Amino acid sequence: MTITHPQTTEEFEKYYDLRWRILRAPWDQPKGSEKDKKEKGAIHLMACEKDKIPVGVGRVHFNSPEEAQVRYMAVEEDQRGKGIGAIILKELERSAVQKGAKIIMLNARDNAVPFYERYGYKIVKPSHTLFDSIPHFEMRKEL
Repeated sequence: MTITHPQTTEEFEKYYDLRWRILRAPWDQPKGSEKDKKEKGAIHLMACEKDKIPVGVGRVHFNSPEEAQVRYMAVEEDQRGKGIGAIILKELERSAVQKGAKIIMLNARDNAVPFYERYGYKIVKPSHTLFDSIPHFEMRKEL
């Protein structure tokens, strides 16, 4: 397993494809909906097994000089439970701390809350409901 930053156009295409297939396609969302306006300034990571094909991805960006936000965490369904998400999350946290983050926050889907709680995140409050069907919770962790 290799943890890397996508660099080339081809690597970013694979990275975004995984994000779309896991986080958007099941809810009939169009290609492109897996991106937002903070892509360029963000730190992107992907876990690859071979041939630089990602099996897990995640991103962190800054909301302020001291607050980072994790977004778009996704792991291939057949790769879940192997620690890939934990590896990506820890590396995103490490990268955020290196750039000055004191707090990291995220909006977790309801089924992902226990995962984030295992790594020290605490629910702050209910957040939005995505696609009228996926409740989210704002979570925070002091770094």
